Amino acid sequence: MNKSTTVLLLMGSDSDWEVMSEASRILQQFSVAHETRVTSAHRTPERTVALVREAEAQGVQVIIAGAGAAAHLAGVVAAHTTLPVIGVPLNATPLQGMDALLATVQMPAGIPVATVSIGKAGAANAALLAVQIIALADEGLADVLKNYRRQMAEKVEAKDARLQQKREHPES
Repeated sequence: MNKSTTVLLLMGSDSDWEVMSEASRILQQFSVAHETRVTSAHRTPERTVALVREAEAQGVQVIIAGAGAAAHLAGVVAAHTTLPVIGVPLNATPLQGMDALLATVQMPAGIPVATVSIGKAGAANAALLAVQIIALADEGLADVLKNYRRQMAEKVEAKDARLQQKREHPES
């Protein structure tokens, strides 16, 4: 991990990249330096703790952890740091991610994990939440985030205008 990394993305398996790449895409869009690593709360617990300790030492500001099934990665990470941890539950079992959601969100008092929705939307929102946290101390990033939100609103308004136009002139 290098000293410019601001967000550490952790995944329980390389198969999680299909979903977690959405978080990376959003962080790239905001020019937020990040690193992605595969580590497991159960299969490589010492490695997981070492990555968290290294992240703290290198100045990482937020950790995003995506995992499916028992999904203890975010909780284990949170137990070893005071950095903000955002958990992304992944759909990896016949329970369609509900097991991961519950394992991630049901943390005991004192060890918080911010938890987003299951899957790609959750990965995107985890990255956006990380951007919001970092933007608290970065005015330039805060301005970029405000512009992003403004552009989202403009797209919705443009879609509404097109719909109204079609309703008023259905033959066109």
